[in-house]
Amino acid sequence: MDWPLTIVVSLYLIGIFALSIYASGQVHDEADYVVAGRRLPLWLAWGTLMATWFGAATVLGAAEAARDEGVRGTLLDPFASGLALIVAGLFFAKPMWEMKLLTVGDFFAQRYGPRAELVASFLLIPGYLGWVGAQFVALGNLQEIFFGVPTAGGILIAAVIILAYTWIGGMWSVTLTDTLQLGVLLVGMLILGFSVFSHLGDGSPVNGVSRLFQETEPEKLTLLPEPGLPAAMLWLGTLASGMFGNIPGQDLMQRVFAANSAKTASRACVLAGVIYILFGLLPIGMGLGSLLLEVEANPQGILGTLAHEFLSPMLKAVFVVSLISIIVSTATSAVLSPATVLAHNLFGRFTSFGRRPLLMERTAVLLVVIGSVVMAYTGETILGLLETSVATVLVGLFVPLVVGIYGRRHRERAALLAMLLGIGVWAGRELLEAILLPPAEDVAAADYPALVAATIQPRWLATVGYYFALLPSSLSGLIASIAGYAIGSLGKSKSE
Repeated sequence: MDWPLTIVVSLYLIGIFALSIYASGQVHDEADYVVAGRRLPLWLAWGTLMATWFGAATVLGAAEAARDEGVRGTLLDPFASGLALIVAGLFFAKPMWEMKLLTVGDFFAQRYGPRAELVASFLLIPGYLGWVGAQFVALGNLQEIFFGVPTAGGILIAAVIILAYTWIGGMWSVTLTDTLQLGVLLVGMLILGFSVFSHLGDGSPVNGVSRLFQETEPEKLTLLPEPGLPAAMLWLGTLASGMFGNIPGQDLMQRVFAANSAKTASRACVLAGVIYILFGLLPIGMGLGSLLLEVEANPQGILGTLAHEFLSPMLKAVFVVSLISIIVSTATSAVLSPATVLAHNLFGRFTSFGRRPLLMERTAVLLVVIGSVVMAYTGETILGLLETSVATVLVGLFVPLVVGIYGRRHRERAALLAMLLGIGVWAGRELLEAILLPPAEDVAAADYPALVAATIQPRWLATVGYYFALLPSSLSGLIASIAGYAIGSLGKSKSE
C-alpha cells in the first residue's frame, strides 16, 4: 500500500466530512435540504452544476472510450451532455425557476396532476441508480489501482462514504463540497495532462498536442458518424439522449431551483456547459495520447495507469485526490437527486412521513444508495450506465416537460400516455435487440437492422422490421412519446 497517498486521501476525506458537518448548520427545513433555500449565487450554482456533470463518465469513461473508439466514442459525454447544459440555460432554466419548485415531480403535479406526478417520479428514480452506480464503480476501480482494495469491496466503501456526506447536509453540503472539489479536480487534471503531453512531445506539451493530431489516425479524431444510414441513426440517438435526456433530470433542475434568481440559473447552466465541453477534451486527448505513448492498457482505467507511469509520488497523490474528489462530488449530487423525488413526491403522500420531512429525505438517501450498489454490481461500463439513465428520462419525460412549459393545453391523460408509450416502446426495442443480437456481441450495432430483416419472414414483414430496427431505442421511444401526447390531446376534456 502507498502510505503517503493513503494519508493524503484520508486527510482529504476528513476535511470534506468536516465541511459537510459545517454545511448541515444551514439546514433548517426541507427547502434548505433539497434546494439550499434557493440562495445560491452564480459561483456556487455554476460550481455545483459543473461538478455534478464532470464525473466518472467524463474523466474515466471518456478517456477509455477515446482510446478504444476515438473521439466518436465520446459523443455522449462530454459533447452531448455539455450541450444539454447550454440548451437548459437558454430555454428551460428561467421558466422552471419561476415556478418555485422543489422537484421535477412538482412540475408534473402543477401542470398535469397527481397521477402524472406519480408516474414521472417513478420514471426519474431508476435511471439515477445507474448513474450513481457508475460513480461507485469508478471509485471501486481507483481503490484497486492505488490501494490494492478489490473493486467489489471498494464499491461498498464508496457507498458508505457517499451515504455519510449526502445524509448530513443535503443540498448545502453537496454544493459547498462540489465547488471545492471542482477546483481540486481541475488542478489534478491539468497536472496529469501537462505531464502526459510533455512526454508525448519530448518535454514540450505543445509539441505533444501537435504530435497527437499529426500521428493519430484521422478516423479516431472525428466526432461524425461512420458512413451508412444505420450508423448515422445510432449517432443521432446518442446525441438526442445526451442533449435532451438530461434536461428533465432532477440533478440539473435541482440546481436551477437552488439558484438565487432566474438569471443566475440560466447563466450558471450556459457557463457550466461551455467549460464542461472544453475541459472534457483533456481526458479525451490523454486517452488518445496513451496509444502513441504505447502505454499498456489496464482494465482498471487508462488515466490511473498514466498517473502511475508519468507522475512523481507527490503529484500522483494530488491527481488521485482530485479524481476521487470529483467522483465523490458527482455521486453525492446523483444520490440526492432521486432521493428528493422519492421522499418529496412519493413518501410525502403518506401522512406519517410527511410530518417529518428531513427524516423522510434522509431515509430516501439510504434507499437510493442501496439501490445504486446493486446497479454497480451489474457489470456494465461507466458510459453504458450513463446512457441507460439518460435514455429513460428522455423517452418518458422530455415531451411533456416541453409542452408543459411552452404549450397552452396541459392534459393529464396526454402526459400519461406520452410517458407510458415512450418508456414502453423504448423498453420493447431494447428487449428485442437483446434477444436477436448474438450473446457474443460479434455483430456490430450498425448491422443490427440487417440482422433483424434476415431473421423475419415473410419478406414484407422483414422490411418493416428493418426500418423499425433502424431507429435506435431512444429515438423510437421519443417518437412514441410525441405520438402519445398528440393522441392524448385529441378531443375535449370535461373542464373545457
